[in-house]
Formats: sequence, C-alpha cells, structure tokens
Amino acid sequence: MTAYPRLIAPAVGLCLLAAPAAADAKARFTIRGAGFGHGVGMSQYGALGFAQHGVGYADILRHYYTDTELGTTDPDQEVRVLLRSGSSFSFTGAARAGTRTLRPEKTYSVRSTGGGVALYSRSGRLKGTFSGPLQVAGAAGTLSLAGTGTYRGVLEFRPGAFGLNAINVLGLDAYVAGVVARESPASWPLEALKAQAVAARTYAMTSSKGGDGFDHYADTRSQVYGGVGAETASTNRAVQETRGQVVTYEGEPVTTYFFSTSGGRTESVENVWGTPQPWLKSVEDPYDDVSPRHRWGPIKMRKRDAGAKLSGYVKGRFRGIKVVRRGDSPRIVEADVIGSRGRVRVSGATLRTRLGLSDTWAYFTSIKVQAEPPPAEPDPTGGAAPAAPTSGPKAIATIAGDVIPARRGAEVQVQLRTRTGWLTVASTNVAKGGAYRAGVAREGKYRVVFRGDTGPSVRVN
Repeated sequence: MTAYPRLIAPAVGLCLLAAPAAADAKARFTIRGAGFGHGVGMSQYGALGFAQHGVGYADILRHYYTDTELGTTDPDQEVRVLLRSGSSFSFTGAARAGTRTLRPEKTYSVRSTGGGVALYSRSGRLKGTFSGPLQVAGAAGTLSLAGTGTYRGVLEFRPGAFGLNAINVLGLDAYVAGVVARESPASWPLEALKAQAVAARTYAMTSSKGGDGFDHYADTRSQVYGGVGAETASTNRAVQETRGQVVTYEGEPVTTYFFSTSGGRTESVENVWGTPQPWLKSVEDPYDDVSPRHRWGPIKMRKRDAGAKLSGYVKGRFRGIKVVRRGDSPRIVEADVIGSRGRVRVSGATLRTRLGLSDTWAYFTSIKVQAEPPPAEPDPTGGAAPAAPTSGPKAIATIAGDVIPARRGAEVQVQLRTRTGWLTVASTNVAKGGAYRAGVAREGKYRVVFRGDTGPSVRVN
C-alpha cells in the first residue's frame, strides 16, 4: 500500500506553472557509529576514565577481564620481536657479533648470503660470515638499528623469507617498557598506565603472532613496540611498579586483548573471533566518553561511492545495508549488503575494512530522493488514483524515493529550504521496501530527513 502524506505547514506562493518532469534520482549513504578498535577486552580510554575517577589498576583490570585475578611471572623471560625484514641492515653501539669483538663507536652492516649472514665494516670490508643467525650485543646494554631505533637486549639477524629478519631479543619487562608509551599516552594517570603495563605483559606471554624465529611483530599485528626511544619516566614507573604481574583466570595467565575506545560497552569475544572465553565478556564501560571517538559520524557519501567500496558484495546497484545480527555492545556481527538484484551476507569486520570505519559499532542509512510530477487528479469514474495530500494547497510535485533500512510505517520528513533554514513542510510513512511519496505545494529546494539523517537536496521548479 502506498503511504498517504500529511501536510504540516501551509505552502506559501502556490505555483501555477506546468507540472515538472521527473528529475534524476539522487542518493546519499550515511554512517554513524561509536568506538575505535575491535571492542574486546580492555578499553584504553575507558581505563583512563576509571583512573580519573580514582579507580586503581587492579580493579580496572578486573572490570574488563571478568572473574580474573593478578598473578606473577618471570619478568626476565625471553621475548623475540621482529623489527624489520630486508636484504641488509646497519647498526651501531655493538661490542660483539657472535664471537667477534666489535667497536661500539663504529658502524657495521649485515647482508644475507642465502642461508647465512655476512658482516661488513662501514667501508664495505668483509669482517666475517656466519652460517646461521647472528646475534649482536651492545656495549652498554643497548644498540641502535639504523632507520629503526635503539633497543635493549641483543639484535639477532636471521635468514628469512625476505632476506634477513632483524629480531630484538630481550627480557619481558624490558619489552613491556617499550610498549606502554606506544599504546597509551605517557601523560595519562599512573593507574591507567599500570593497567596497560599488566595487560601488555600478559598479552606478550600468552600470544605468539610470529614465525621464522620471532614471537611478536613491533606493530598492531601484536603490540606497538618502540624500544628505548619509546620509554618515558612515567611509563617505566608503571612497568616497574607492576613488575612481573599478569592477569590470570583460575590461576593461569590469559590472553588480554585491549583496544582504544568502546563506545560505552565492550564486546564478547565470540561475537568478534568466534570462540567464547569466560574472561572476555561484554561489560559496561561508563567512563569511555573521554575518548574523542566515543561517538563518530556522520560519514556521508554518495551511494555509488559506497557501492564501489563494497565491490564484490553488491548484486546489481547498491541500495543500502541492513544489519542482521548485532553483538552485546551492539557491534555488527552480520549484515546484508542490499543490491537491486539481491542481497549478500557479510561480517561486521568486512564492512569496517571496506568502508574504512573506526569500529563495527555502526548504523547505516541510505536515502534516495527525486522530484516527480504531482499526483494525478482522482478518476471521476471511480478508478484508483495515486496518493495525494488529504488537506492543504494542491501539490505541484511529488518528493519520492526510498529509505534503507526502514520498517514499514516509519516516518519520513520532507523539508523546504527557506531564508532562515530548513522547514519541515510534510511528513509521510514508508511503505514496503522503504518507499515513500509526499506531495509538495511550492517551488524550491527540498530534502528528506529520516531519524536525523538527511538525504541529498532536489529542486522543484
């Protein structure tokens, strides 16, 4: 059934010109959302908010990791971090390479020899060849890898799939010291930094993302690690005052995912990665609103641009997105990409990646609008006529289109641009499939508004 519009405001200056021809349809796709990250575990901005409200780091961790306690582990256990891969590297500050003595003030380089490593002086003179991984130790406990940074522990150059892997081998807490300030601003309250230190330490010892002789990447594939150059007084204090502490569930260390911003609630892990874990349940995050991405949007784009971003998932012309299932937060678990020739089921993670979203906590509105000729006069012989205003001035045109997603009966407002701003002049209810129609009684520029989102404007002449 076609919805019948209701005129709200009198239309001034009724136009008596000929009826306009139908204009080309315009369409806009709008996205609003919340949060930044995958949503599982500890919200870093939420931890900041808790700390600002006087909550200690142990209670912060217990809030985000359900039914957990703090335990301890060896803070000096070995961690292996891939810094870079390449065909050659230069370094300074070294006292020893394998069994060979080096001068710390000198620059040396290493190159791949296929299955081994060759060591050269700065002038290019060969200093030695090594059949396997080469470990280089610093004179003062640190050494610098050119173009990358300065690091504690040793550097290991290991033949890999891309020539050589430059791997930093160091103790657990020395590694965490290079992580905390890269994952949380050093200016944050100490209790928030302590929570970050314990979460980072626990994550390091319970997860391994590597291969070819390393456990972790130095970026977001694991944790962001900056070595000595990342360390600050406040973050080092957070590491020292939580030395060796880890999050445990039933006495065992557990994987402690963390991320930037929850939007007000974290997500249960099974709604993101499929396998439920009792310590990774959705929880309220009352102080996350300190984050600049607690709420974001609206992001507006043309529907054809959105369809291009979703290429491969659109059957026919892109019409919109309808969420099928949300998690507990409510991040998107599954959604349908609606095309003119059918639907394709996708994950929230796919939508986030393709559309470049901060999070899968997102809402979509697609509005199509065009100006059409006015509704026909009622048929005196008794035949059915298109919908027309039930009262008010005679319509000179019809604003029509569709809204996706929208339940049948949902209200759409039609607004006219005036000297003082946009004025709502009519409202109508959507029919099956989100279609709507509303008569308008004067010339001007019109737009459609649905639940706070606006469609593109069209002109009635």
